[in-house]
Formats: sequence, C-alpha cells, structure tokens
Amino acid sequence: MHDTDQALFLAVHGIAARYAGQPVPVVMRALADHLPAAPGIAFDEIRRIAEEISVGRDPSGL
Repeated sequence: MHDTDQALFLAVHGIAARYAGQPVPVVMRALADHLPAAPGIAFDEIRRIAEEISVGRDPSGL
C-alpha cells in the first residue's frame, strides 16, 4: 500500500469511528476537513464515503 493510500484509509477510518450515524453533510464536512490531499478523489466519491459512514459503516476496511 502506498503512503498516500494508507493515509487516506487511516483518515477515513478515524472519521468513521467519530462520525458514524451522523448526517451526510456533517460527515462530508469532516471528510473535507481531514482527508489528505490526493489526486483522483472526486466529490461523488467523498459523498459515497460519507453516506456509508452516516449509516454506521467503515468504508476504510480497517
């Protein structure tokens, strides 16, 4: 796993632990504030991740 990928997975995992069950806009804001910059992450992907977290799932796989 590349350092950037690992940083993204760890950030998503941390946000999932803290924001599980929160509304999608709250989770999206947390993702926008805490995800490291990485090429190729589109708005739609962030929204999909936020939707998973908002229903209590951890899409990081960790």
